[in-house]
This record gives sequence, C-alpha cells and structure tokens, in this order.
Amino acid sequence: MKVVSSAVGVQEISRRYRGNGLKIGLVPTMGWFHEGHLALMKEARNHADKVIVSLFVNPIQFGPSEDFDSYPHDLERDCKLAEEVGVDVLYAPNKELMYPDGFSTTVHIEGLASGLCGGDRPGHFDGVTTVVSKLFNQTLPHVAVFGEKDFQQLAVIRQLVRDLDFPIEIIGHPIVREKSGLAMSSRNSYLKKDEMTAAHSLSKGIASGRKLALEKKEVSVREIKKTVAGVILTHPECDIDYIEVVDQVTLQNCKYVTSDSMLVLAVTINKRIRLIDNSKIRNGR
Repeated sequence: MKVVSSAVGVQEISRRYRGNGLKIGLVPTMGWFHEGHLALMKEARNHADKVIVSLFVNPIQFGPSEDFDSYPHDLERDCKLAEEVGVDVLYAPNKELMYPDGFSTTVHIEGLASGLCGGDRPGHFDGVTTVVSKLFNQTLPHVAVFGEKDFQQLAVIRQLVRDLDFPIEIIGHPIVREKSGLAMSSRNSYLKKDEMTAAHSLSKGIASGRKLALEKKEVSVREIKKTVAGVILTHPECDIDYIEVVDQVTLQNCKYVTSDSMLVLAVTINKRIRLIDNSKIRNGR
C-alpha cells in the first residue's frame, strides 16, 4: 500500500490508474478506523480495481465548540488496518496542503443541508461539501463509498455530484453496528464504560419506533417520535438534539409514515458526545 501526502502525488497515481484502464474507488474518511470504515473499503473493492482511502480530519466542518482538537487519530494504526483489507493508496494530506494561505472557496448546498445536523451545526455541511469536492478532484475516482450512518451527509453528497456534474457514482453502505446495536462511530471511543448504556438507547429507541409502526397499520409521526424519545430519555445522560421522520430522498419532514420514511436522530450524551443514528421505519434497515 502506498501512503501519499500530496495532492499532486495522489493525482499522478490516479491518472496512471486511469491511463491503464483501471477503475478507481474512493473512501473519504477522518481516520480512527473501525469495522464500519473497513466495510466501506471492502465495498469499494467490489466496485473498483484500485481503492484509495483519504484520511483527513477536516477542520472546516467542525464548529468552534466541537471536538476537532480531541478527535482521535493514529496514522500508523490506520495504515495497518487499511493495508490489511487491501487498500492500494492511503492519501493523508495535512491542513496546510488542503487549505493553503489565501484559500477562499466554499461549496454550499441549499435545502438538504439546512435541517437536521445542518440546523444544529451551522456551516458543517459547507465544510463537508468543500473538502469532498477537493478530494474528488485530487483522487479522480469513478466511484465513492459513504456510510449510511451519516444519512444526511450521503444525501448532500449525492446532490453535490448531480449539481456539479462530477462523473462519479456514489454508493451508500448500510450502517455497521456493534453486537449491542450501537452504530459504529469513531466518536464511540469517547464513551466511558458507564455511558455505554445511554449510547445504546439510540438503537433501542429506533427499534421501539419500528416495532410500533409494525404493530399499528396507521401510526402518526408524533407517536413514533414520542415512543423513541421515551426510550432515550429514560437515561438522564441523554439530551435529544432531534428526532425526525423524513423522506429518504428529500429529507423533508413526513406528515405520515410510509415505506419511504426514515427515522433519524441525534443525541448528545453528558453534553460532550454527539451520536447519530437512523433507520427506515418500515420494510428496510
């Protein structure tokens, strides 16, 4: 596996791959790999001849009071894990390369990026779409794989690709969960032992909402949200940022529960660890 830190270097590799008729798959990450990341890398291999993984903790998608400075990182550890699953190139640029002096461009998407996490984290998705646009131009992939845990992000990236005519296929990978049901996330490493039960309430709350939707043919969005909140708020460590039922394409709030409805939520534990999760309410994950 090659480890590359310059945009010119990774682009030269990608151009060589393309010149040899090879299909490139990209997996953008912020590192501290877990089984969820590794599943994305394996999925990319299913769609491409060569897999490039980018590792960059993107400062412009973090708010001033968020965890940029403490976000977990260990390049040596991540290189080993990526190599074990057959990644061809690990691209690990630094902040100065990605955002040199004088950098003044922002990619902004209206609508999809404004609610849910976008409402709680102003500017977050501008940071995401800006860095992803740069990564697409630097690595020149044919396909890119993103996790469905970040469901709003996936929708925003798909809009980005459509609007800016990137010739890239976007592939979503299902949420990878711990045996307990907790959605895998790098931020799970922040959880103390006595906070794990509270963290598990996200997936348990989702399960309770899905169960209600299966038991009652006619169920209101209000009932679903109340049921999910009831499970989560039995844990005093939990503050609900949002619980919403939205259309899986437009992310608009649903008036009624349908087979296209997504249950999405964000919860902060002990005012320091923000976790997200989601699921289709009926007939799906």
